Amino acid sequence: MSDTIETIEITSPRVPPRPTDEWTDDVDEAFSALRAHAPGGASVDGPAQRPKANILGIYAWHPDFIRGWMPFSNHLRHSTLSDRQREIAILRTTWLGYGEYEWAQHVWMSTASGALTEAEVAALSEGPDAASWSVEDAALVRAIDEMVTGDRLISDPTWAALASQLDRQQLIDFVFTIGTYDMHCMAFRNLGLELEPGMTGFPAGHAPESDARP
Repeated sequence: MSDTIETIEITSPRVPPRPTDEWTDDVDEAFSALRAHAPGGASVDGPAQRPKANILGIYAWHPDFIRGWMPFSNHLRHSTLSDRQREIAILRTTWLGYGEYEWAQHVWMSTASGALTEAEVAALSEGPDAASWSVEDAALVRAIDEMVTGDRLISDPTWAALASQLDRQQLIDFVFTIGTYDMHCMAFRNLGLELEPGMTGFPAGHAPESDARP
């Protein structure tokens, strides 16, 4: 067996966003029932209104995927979690999973809406032991860390701390929100989703170690 190490580095999108002038009526129809997913709530009724977000451009290659995926995504966006709880889950998960696009998007969304402060966003890059967290918030962040790292299982003590502040529907939504954005990190890193002009990505130095295979 060769001991040569192959370093894998994606330097360009593997699935580039579909140009909006190439969208078909089928794509427009798939997006039309889910207007809330367009940036800023903009409609996607036709060429003049087609959103140019890179993430939606990737979806635009696959109208059936849009129809299957977006109802669940829409549920997570309007689930039983508070806006603050949801954004904590998304931002910590995407920080740990190096999901830079979703991180950048949700840093902007969460601070613009007032769901999180800039100080809280900074604490999410530090983790559950950041001094600014309350006991309840620290439990949320620790649960995320346990679910997406190591053996990927929330410990009994951490689960008990979660259950003291979330009901059963919220617990389900919390776990599925983390799982979904962990999947986003994996999927969009492999597809090569790129930031759009003007998006602020990870701070310098926060990058995964080079993927390597023997």
